Amino acid sequence: MPHFHLRLLASTLAWILTLTVPLLGLFAADPIKPYENNPRYWQYQGKPILLLGGSNTDHLFLMDDLEMHLDEMHAVGANYVRNTMSQREGKELKPHQLLPDGKFNLDQWNQAYWDRFEKMLRWTAERGIIVQIEVWDRFDFSVDHWETSPWNPGNNTNYTYEQIGFAVHYPKHPSQDAQPFFHTIKGMPRYDTKLEQVRAHQEAFVAKMLSYSLAHHHVLYCMDNETSTPAAWGQYWIEFIKAKAAEKGVFVCTTDMFDDAFEAEKAKHTPLIFEDPKHYMFADISQVNSRNFDDTHWERLQWLLKQVNRHPRPSNHTKIYGSGYMSFGTGGPEDGVERFWRNLLGGSASVRFHRPDAGNGLNDFAKGSIKAARLLESQIKLWNVSPRMDLLSNREPNEAFVAAKEGQSYALYFTHGGSVGLDLSNAKGTFEVTWISVAMGITTQTSAAGGYRPMKKTIQGGGVATLTAPYKGGWVVAIVKK
Repeated sequence: MPHFHLRLLASTLAWILTLTVPLLGLFAADPIKPYENNPRYWQYQGKPILLLGGSNTDHLFLMDDLEMHLDEMHAVGANYVRNTMSQREGKELKPHQLLPDGKFNLDQWNQAYWDRFEKMLRWTAERGIIVQIEVWDRFDFSVDHWETSPWNPGNNTNYTYEQIGFAVHYPKHPSQDAQPFFHTIKGMPRYDTKLEQVRAHQEAFVAKMLSYSLAHHHVLYCMDNETSTPAAWGQYWIEFIKAKAAEKGVFVCTTDMFDDAFEAEKAKHTPLIFEDPKHYMFADISQVNSRNFDDTHWERLQWLLKQVNRHPRPSNHTKIYGSGYMSFGTGGPEDGVERFWRNLLGGSASVRFHRPDAGNGLNDFAKGSIKAARLLESQIKLWNVSPRMDLLSNREPNEAFVAAKEGQSYALYFTHGGSVGLDLSNAKGTFEVTWISVAMGITTQTSAAGGYRPMKKTIQGGGVATLTAPYKGGWVVAIVKK
């Protein structure tokens, strides 16, 4: 071959490489993203994945015994964690450098904070645990936490109260949105040009976070914890993160969590996500899991999912309240278990017990449900079924819930014992039946009815089948065509 042809071939190959090398990050590992065959669920490393979780804290990376706790999660089948980029810990675990005089320098970093973050990302990746980051938590910047915050002008060497316009104290509940920290974007109600310096430090903080997280493919990005700030705030950070990811050739999924999802049809902020899949690439509707109980919880969940799925996307629950009997409506641990299962059978992509004392964390209630959900998943893939409450008869309020692929598989959850009719008129043939204890995460073949005798392992289709929970407490039954 003539030399000029060789040179032409070499230059052509070099040109092709300049185009393709920046894209290699997209294909080096298949990231967490909506499932190609059913975008209401997630896929990771090319396979559909059901996200189940429970942990003892929200700012996971700041735990001293993190690796042990991750092993405890992994052992019961948990593969989903919440990680708030917390700024509320003691002075030694803030993101910025602490100077000898006790003040912070926002131009320098506390490497101990970021080393913990890097280890959390690495250890979760090794265990196949998906991380949902919350970049900002409004509770870190008001009331007591503001008093020790590096962002408080009284605690840093970078700016004064006069230069920025911050108040010395922010005593109101953060739901009042009185903190200008969350209004540093031009055009927002509390914006002032003085806040430009604060935003520069905010951008540096988020860029620092991304310098670690964009190296991993198992990370989801939620901008806020239960925000009531105007959407422009969260959308600014969504665009910021997506731009940084694009520079690295990395695909990321972003969203924001609005405080009023528990109100469903009456919510003012949550509906923003329904028609904006560009910013809100998945939905986090965790707040439906507080204040709502029993059938009301199911009905509001179904309404929210219907709205989100006008543009099908995964709907996550990074917080399922239910413990502590708190005044804002957590209920008790049993309520947390019920919400977990209603979310699961209702069509949600992820379910995670909130940390104590507002949720079950990773206590025995949580472990039992997670193990039971994995047993159910071994029989029925949740992305293959849909809620079918029309198939139930003789049902008492809040007694049972069902998801099905009619004629093939049925997942039926009993909150506390009970007996219902399941319409199998359009389901011919023989179905195998597996009963799973929600409390213990194990199967059973016996029942209290009839003197603790073995239960039927099969039922016949073609009519209405009566299904009776074997004992008291929560049960899920997998009914699968033989």
